[in-house]
Amino acid sequence: CLSRETRFFPGVEDLLGELERRTLRWGIVTNKPAALTQPLVEAFHLHTRAVCVVSGDSTPRRKPHPDQLLHACALSGVEPQTAAYVGDAARDVQAAHSAGMRAVVALYGYIGDDEQPQSWLADGLLVAPADLLGWLNAQVSAAPILDGVAS
Repeated sequence: CLSRETRFFPGVEDLLGELERRTLRWGIVTNKPAALTQPLVEAFHLHTRAVCVVSGDSTPRRKPHPDQLLHACALSGVEPQTAAYVGDAARDVQAAHSAGMRAVVALYGYIGDDEQPQSWLADGLLVAPADLLGWLNAQVSAAPILDGVAS
């Protein structure tokens, strides 16, 4: 079973708890098909916590097209310009910006040694999951409140 081999990145569970404590909505957007996504989401009980789960086959086009992120915003009742997407690939940044969202790169994610995430023109870089909280605080003080976070 895939869920036996899958673990959260260290700090992600604490981050999700803090987002929920702050009543910030968060969701899951992935290029993985629903047949792989749903069992994992259910095994970790995220289906009862995430405001939406959008898989690679939820929309006709996957990232880097913005369709999945726009669909997630619609399901969440969030305007894209008030949301941020946390990803670990250049296509994630491209999709977020095309959707009108802010893009944040999780440097702790699945980024190859040959990739250059600093060149992806993201709005923020996270060394650890908890760094998102500081980034969100900075955004709130500099701009309208970020209302939704999709990851």
